[in-house]
Amino acid sequence: MDVVDRFVVVVGYMGETVKDRLGAEYAGIPIEYVTQEEALGTAHAIGCAREAVSDRFLVINGDVVINETLPRQLAADDGATVAVQPVANPSSYGVVEIEGGEVTSLVEKPDDPPSNLINTGIYAFEPSIFEYIDQTEKSPRGEYEITEAIELLMADDQSVTAVEYDGPWLDVGRPWELLNANEAVLDGLDGRIDGTVEDGATLQGEVVVESGARIRSGAYVEGPVVIRSGADVGPNAYVRGSTVIGEDVRVGNAVEVKNSVLMAGTAAGHLSYIGDSVLGQDVNFGAGTKVANLRHDDSAVRMLVKGEQIDTGRRKLGVVVGDRTKTGINTSLNAGVKLGVETATMPGESVLHDRTN
Repeated sequence: MDVVDRFVVVVGYMGETVKDRLGAEYAGIPIEYVTQEEALGTAHAIGCAREAVSDRFLVINGDVVINETLPRQLAADDGATVAVQPVANPSSYGVVEIEGGEVTSLVEKPDDPPSNLINTGIYAFEPSIFEYIDQTEKSPRGEYEITEAIELLMADDQSVTAVEYDGPWLDVGRPWELLNANEAVLDGLDGRIDGTVEDGATLQGEVVVESGARIRSGAYVEGPVVIRSGADVGPNAYVRGSTVIGEDVRVGNAVEVKNSVLMAGTAAGHLSYIGDSVLGQDVNFGAGTKVANLRHDDSAVRMLVKGEQIDTGRRKLGVVVGDRTKTGINTSLNAGVKLGVETATMPGESVLHDRTN
């Protein structure tokens, strides 16, 4: 049974890029796009889709990774439904209290959580939710919150069911969380070889080599690894961990890539190490560029986000590199560094802090 008969994607910032990437359908199901002209919160985003919705619908944030069981759970229920999940640190999230399977309260990031169930931000609604969205006022942070619309619905003596979900739920809102998501998605990968694997290349574990990709002699690839169409790996390269080598990526001689994502058109041609990192599109690593992915004190790597150093919780974390960035030969990049779009480094440079240009 299909869960939905149509996708409605609400886009805003870089909306045309999202449309180009997703296209007109997914798995044979059509996609319709709605534009949110200004980012004014989740309730506002959902409200933008009202003209495209005529029946009960699911709401799933575009920056979370879940498995297919949750949409099926929500679709099988009736009326307004909130997906909840037990966690060890609920005070960092919106916390949900339930009684008899129904939601009784939603509290945002409480100091003293009334339960260990968090709001996953995934819902099912009837079209009547739009009238409560219309009544929702801006929160102190200047957004229209869907949790307030739900509270208005409950205050109108309408029940909201809680569906407890125990599968993977990964919030991909910060750079290093792309690695968490990649690891989750590649877990259980089924390998296949549609491209070219030269004699003398070694593939271990689950490896996908797409049509048009090439693995040259002497390369050693340990799955789970996906090597996309047009990618060229080797000779004598080492690719391992949960790694995606994107379309038309070049991983050359004596280059090691571990637990990383290299996006389309990126090149690391000679004598480089890339570990636990995310490289954007059309990045070029000069010969000998090396990434540090481990602190000397063995503590979790920290990364600067919105002016604040955040503990990533990752013992191993390399770098996040923006599109079209170029490094000079023998550049050293420290653990947790971010390089912005179209940044350049000098030959032999040691980069210890974030760089924007």
